[in-house]
Amino acid sequence: MGKLYLVPTPIGNLEDITFRAVRILKEVDLILAEDTRNSGKLLKHYEIKTHMQSHHMHNEHKTVEGIVQRIKNGETIALISDAGTPAISDPGFLLTRACVEAGVEVDCLPGATAFVPALVNSGFPNDKFIFEGFLPVKKGRQTRLKLLAEESRTMIFYESPHKLLKTLQHFVEYFGDDRPVSVSREITKLHEETVRGTASEVLQHYTQKPPKGEIVIIVGGKP
Repeated sequence: MGKLYLVPTPIGNLEDITFRAVRILKEVDLILAEDTRNSGKLLKHYEIKTHMQSHHMHNEHKTVEGIVQRIKNGETIALISDAGTPAISDPGFLLTRACVEAGVEVDCLPGATAFVPALVNSGFPNDKFIFEGFLPVKKGRQTRLKLLAEESRTMIFYESPHKLLKTLQHFVEYFGDDRPVSVSREITKLHEETVRGTASEVLQHYTQKPPKGEIVIIVGGKP
């Protein structure tokens, strides 16, 4: 029987990949990639010639069974996402669960993920925290925010730049305008920045300076 490797890839700076990850990607029989065009740049940079196959949120329900069978037949397969660790707000959970249920060995390599540097860099308590990922867009959003308003642990959110202002407005509304917030943008990239302050201060900053790039929001828990 083969094995499934979950391989983290850089979230920006191409140097943020482990020697082991490069070796595994060269040795496996197949690489499952969220976007083969995007991942092709990484593979070319490290001279990895392993064949790639598309595996993303729109087709994973249909392909999981076949992939598991290929591994059971002896193939070693690596799963990568566009950036970061597979299954963290990216495809990977369904395949991992299917492999575990089928008795297939799964090996997740340590590596890049956006929320850890954002959390540590915020200066907020990180002995206890919760990862929320992306908030619901419409249905369930208000209910979730009301519950999180009472959360005492540091909270971690992912957000797209064009939705950041709306989310910050909701934090002011549900958590209070003085709740501490830290927004990290473009982590490991050329224009990386972290803006810290109260919810209202950070909202004002990005109202005056529209954000760009990948965003992680850290919110202090209720005192």
